[in-house]
Amino acid sequence: MISNLFDQFLTPTLFGVPLMLLALLMPNMLLTKQNEIMTNRLSTIQSWVMKIYIKQLMSPINPNAHKWTSTLLALMTFLIMLNLLGLLPYTFTPTTQLAMNMALAIPFWFMTIFSGIRHQPTNTIGHLLPMGTPSVLVPPLIIIETISLFIRPLALGIRLTANLTAGHLLMQLISSATMALYFITPSFALLAFIMLTLLTLLEMAVAMIQAYVFVLLITLYLQENT
Repeated sequence: MISNLFDQFLTPTLFGVPLMLLALLMPNMLLTKQNEIMTNRLSTIQSWVMKIYIKQLMSPINPNAHKWTSTLLALMTFLIMLNLLGLLPYTFTPTTQLAMNMALAIPFWFMTIFSGIRHQPTNTIGHLLPMGTPSVLVPPLIIIETISLFIRPLALGIRLTANLTAGHLLMQLISSATMALYFITPSFALLAFIMLTLLTLLEMAVAMIQAYVFVLLITLYLQENT
């Protein structure tokens, strides 16, 4: 029984064993494996959607960074599946945990910085100071740009966590109101149920959009450093 609205974001346990690992393995179990000889409708649709994602994400980026395509596509597919699976009843969404999102955001952000320092160190360091800056403003601008650089992984992780948490909390509130109104005023309960259904459809779209935005921001950071 949920005694607090935020209890739904606690990591569930079974016999004292956290179920986080099982939740992280579920996307890999559900995705279909591509067969080079014979395909079915599901694998064809899956390949078609992935090609669209690849075109949208990688077309603006320098060709030198296209080797990141498979990694970023795998990350986005992983996030989409985790977010969507978390909308099912009696399930757990790992991406509502800030620690989980930061564990994804920090390494990818660091790799974009490392890639820039390795391939074009002058341009990467030059981002800390805009061209034509007066000498008086050089120290504060360098400090501000450095802070904004280190805030990027925080923005990645917190954005994903906040958007999913807000949607899940709203669904929890409306579903609780539906159950409470069912025995009092069934007409209002029906209205709340319709709102809950529409909100669920919206959350499905948000789950996919937030995964796309997470990877899109990484590609923008990558574009600056390639």
